[in-house]
Amino acid sequence: MAEKGPPDCDAQKHEIASLLKTPLKKGDTWYLIDSKWFRQWKKSVGFDSWDTCDERDDSICLGPIDNSSLLKEDRKTLKEHLIEENDYTLLPAQAWQQFVNWYGVVSPEHDVISRQIVEIGMFLKQCKVEVYLIEFKLCQNSDQDTYINKSFSKGDTIEHLERVMRTLFHIDDEQDTRLWNKYMTNTYEHLNKKDNSVQDAGLYQGQVLVIEQKNDDGTWPRNIKPASSSSSSSSSSQFTSASAAGSSSNANTGAETRSQSLRSYGSGGGYIGGSLSGGDQGGASMQPNTAQPGLCGLANLGNTCFMNSALQCMSNVPSITKYFLEERHLKELNTENPLGMRGEIAIAYGQLIKMMWSGRYSYAQYTVPRDFKVAVSRFAPQFSGYQQHDSQELLAFLLDGLHEDLNRIKKKPYIELKDNDGEPDEKVAAEAWSNYRQRNDSIIVDTFHGLLKSTLVCPECSKVSVTFDPFCYLSLPLLPVKKERQIEVVLKPCDANKKPQKFRLSVPKMGRIQDLCDALSKLTKVPADRMVVADVHSHRFYKIFQPNDVLTQIMDRDDIFVYELPDTAEHETEPSFIYMYSREKKKGDSYQLFGQPIVLCMPHGACSYEQLYEMALLAMQRYVCPPSGDDEWAACTDDETNGEMEVNSEEAWDDDDDADARGGKSAATAGVEQLSNGESGELSPARRLFDLRVVDLYGKTKDDGKHLRAAAGGKTFVAIDWITSAKKQFFDEKASEDFERHESVGYSKTSLKKPVIQLRDCIDLFTTTEELGADDPWYCPRCKKHQQATKKFDLWTLPEVLVIHLKRFHYNRYCRDKLDTPVGFPIYGLNMAKNVINPELSPPAMYDLIGVINHFGGMGGGHYTAYAKNVDVGQWYCFDDSSVSAISEEAAVSKSAYVLFYQRRNAGALPHEQQNAMSQRVQHTNLPPVALSGASDFNGTDSDEDERMEVN
Repeated sequence: MAEKGPPDCDAQKHEIASLLKTPLKKGDTWYLIDSKWFRQWKKSVGFDSWDTCDERDDSICLGPIDNSSLLKEDRKTLKEHLIEENDYTLLPAQAWQQFVNWYGVVSPEHDVISRQIVEIGMFLKQCKVEVYLIEFKLCQNSDQDTYINKSFSKGDTIEHLERVMRTLFHIDDEQDTRLWNKYMTNTYEHLNKKDNSVQDAGLYQGQVLVIEQKNDDGTWPRNIKPASSSSSSSSSSQFTSASAAGSSSNANTGAETRSQSLRSYGSGGGYIGGSLSGGDQGGASMQPNTAQPGLCGLANLGNTCFMNSALQCMSNVPSITKYFLEERHLKELNTENPLGMRGEIAIAYGQLIKMMWSGRYSYAQYTVPRDFKVAVSRFAPQFSGYQQHDSQELLAFLLDGLHEDLNRIKKKPYIELKDNDGEPDEKVAAEAWSNYRQRNDSIIVDTFHGLLKSTLVCPECSKVSVTFDPFCYLSLPLLPVKKERQIEVVLKPCDANKKPQKFRLSVPKMGRIQDLCDALSKLTKVPADRMVVADVHSHRFYKIFQPNDVLTQIMDRDDIFVYELPDTAEHETEPSFIYMYSREKKKGDSYQLFGQPIVLCMPHGACSYEQLYEMALLAMQRYVCPPSGDDEWAACTDDETNGEMEVNSEEAWDDDDDADARGGKSAATAGVEQLSNGESGELSPARRLFDLRVVDLYGKTKDDGKHLRAAAGGKTFVAIDWITSAKKQFFDEKASEDFERHESVGYSKTSLKKPVIQLRDCIDLFTTTEELGADDPWYCPRCKKHQQATKKFDLWTLPEVLVIHLKRFHYNRYCRDKLDTPVGFPIYGLNMAKNVINPELSPPAMYDLIGVINHFGGMGGGHYTAYAKNVDVGQWYCFDDSSVSAISEEAAVSKSAYVLFYQRRNAGALPHEQQNAMSQRVQHTNLPPVALSGASDFNGTDSDEDERMEVN
């Protein structure tokens, strides 16, 4: 509970605003708080007063902090795929403690969620709150079928892991042990660098760690066999260790030395999920190709489908993959580039490509891209850990990282920009491209980079500014689309005998609660002014909305109830409302909420306890069957009612005429006299099914001993405290939760036909003139001030491989949303000539599709897959993490498409003719030896595109 009440709003705002500026420091503790509660607090104190939508709302009654929505049912484990700011907010320790002092927490045992700040990245250090810990499966070498699940921080060392495992398995301190990382059935790796962290070792979610104890005779149960030694194909197990792991050999380039840090644990390329033929001796010798090269799945290391999908599409870009298979990247490594990654991204990617195109993998086999993931995490800490990320962002980093690591320009010259006013576009464009190539020259530029023309026009002086800028991919808007969203609501009718009904409403994304009521009114004919909209959470009202509240406060996961009110048009004054919760008494003085809240519209004047009891009973008549007069029923309880209750509106009844009309007594006096629980004609307390008590918004009892007064237009909360035996006998829980579905709910995402936007429309929109926003003005050199200029993009030159990013994700300060509007795009013959304004364009502008990154699901909890065309056989495949399956060419056009890869068609080539760019692929690549044994039991399955995807 709170130690003391909160100070005034201004003091809260000032203190919390100051604490939120606390910098992240390694080792400090931060806390998670439910974003919904935090937004309510900000609203109640007017924290973001600069925003008209966040003006101070005095009607909000904040209760104790409730983090239950962040936890699974066990109230111990954090839910998966939570998004910062959307689901939770991170608070420094002092800010959290202040909130606890002011408001308290519902459950100090469960709602206090603390996390440590760790330092991630090897060369680019960055502090980050480690929201999700990494869970490992721990077992002993002697009993690998029995696991103990244990969570660790990525900053924990291998020595700490081993120490914890010794404790869990009761191993004596004198006993020698060593730790193994188990990948597949018989693929192990010795974790011999005890000072390395979990992050350095590249361990991932769900990893199996095995602790081995030394035999009494001084030997180890598992003897490490060098990768180069011969072993029997019937050997029960084989291993690989850091000392036994090989590397790509290239004495001239010194690639082995440069890539040593990438292979500090095991092989550089990963591990396969099944064995080769029996003649393979620990991976030391290469087997003849037994599978189609390139059809290699990638293991999901824990929410890494975003990375796997991007890698699979990149793998099927012929010119890039041929470049790496021929090991040309080793000759062009730029390890001195200050903007690069010391060549390590290129080395790690090259090793992974060689594994994927070695021909050693069938459909049921896959490799583990762990070393690539570790390398990326070192230089881009935002991708460290095992949370879901944006595949397009990873792709952008990969293209930029490969470019800088392979930049042929060792020393970039300084180039002074010139004023090209009045010069013809051809000259300005040629000079801009020349200047760019003098500083940027790599296989990535050769393949992916084009040139954009940007034109800005001042609205005041008509100053025209033209610049030419390189691009690596096009981010296309999906507009024009109707800016609407769908919200599901449950309407509770005024007639208590009718079941609640669920509706799916289409409302403006930036609309208000009034828009929701108007939309519901059109479907139900219930006047919008007779609706109360509330967010119900944990069987209570989380927020009761006002008509002018913005709809962005409603999240997709919220349970929204709309209560129909009776017609009060004949009343001259504003009605009073009673908001009622159902509770059941538990141990001690605690109560547990259940069922759905009720809203009662109160008559004016006094209302006795018995009248309120009967009104509540009437509101629940559909699922509560009270005992008849002949039934033998008596409450076996020692509970007493909480005294007298007076529900009136003194302001409405304070004149003499109204007093005379009610027998010459004032409203207050009449109300008090009607509240005697023992008055004749009233229901005996022994025959009541429940008691009524005054509570707050959060359902906590208010024992102030005062009469309940419901002022006109006010909010009064009352608990229906059920007697346990009465609840069991007369309350039908199944019927209370029952509801009907309106036909609008049947318009599911799969059945609701949405307008299909063509890719051509998105490209045209990208090149349409638009006005800059007020928060993004352009400085006009002629006017000497910022202006909301008009801006237009035009395509000048196009690359060999055109990457198109469809901007499906929408962000604002209230919510994150995904546009799932289908986009139609061609497999063959995307003609870009119409959009290229360069009059001297010589290469053809006809493109054919070679890869698609798909995103299924919504924000945070979605899943990525890739569709790509294998250039050797001309067949399309679906790459779903470790699973690879053939698909039809038509199936490549998915409504979940997120990133498209188009390759420019060679002059005179027909659409069905396949390029033979990979046919000269190096047949014998230098792969690091991998110890293999056993067989994978993973098999890819084909199923419906929309139903098959599971959340990572």
